[in-house]
Amino acid sequence: VQLQASGGGLVQAGGSLRLSCASSGRLFSSYNLGWFRQAPGKEREFVAAIVWSGGTTYYADSVRGRFTISRDNAKNTLYLQMSSLQPEDTAVYFCAADGKWSVDYSVASNYDNWGQGTQVTVSS
Repeated sequence: VQLQASGGGLVQAGGSLRLSCASSGRLFSSYNLGWFRQAPGKEREFVAAIVWSGGTTYYADSVRGRFTISRDNAKNTLYLQMSSLQPEDTAVYFCAADGKWSVDYSVASNYDNWGQGTQVTVSS
């Protein structure tokens, strides 16, 4: 499955953004999906994940309560609604797909396919 992330931009602290990740694959609905981010000089870190059906979601402690992951399998699209953004949320955000339904959804190496990333910059 091919993924393309979009929706990043520059926002002031306290603001909101919604990221999208569109897929051209026919089997989109069979993949567990995740969002990761990477800030300059730091390792890629888990943000959120959602199972194939959309019935279960997972969040990193740093974003729980501020970010919401969702998916629309009819539109082959994954979303990340981000609210109350802080400067420490500044990073390149990547969407990813896991066709193996790995138990550990927070490990980047468990994901087979990655989008190209979209930059999110939060100013103070």
